[in-house]
Amino acid sequence: MSHFEPPIHWNDYEDIAIKLYEKFGDDFNEGKIYRIRFTELLEWVLSIPHFAGTREQSNEGHLEMIQSAWVYEWRDNQK
Repeated sequence: MSHFEPPIHWNDYEDIAIKLYEKFGDDFNEGKIYRIRFTELLEWVLSIPHFAGTREQSNEGHLEMIQSAWVYEWRDNQK
């Protein structure tokens, strides 16, 4: 039985961060997350299952918020 996963949109920063952390785990620490090129981050976000946003809706502000949320998610998992 599969459970319904609602679509993820650009402003669901925390959900995106959780998905990125689930995908990459501790491969990226805080310093590495902040050094990821936005072009790469954009591709990773677009490849998240149930992600409903489009490339055209992306902007630097969204990507910065996703980076920050990912760092917080990474920190939360270091305890």
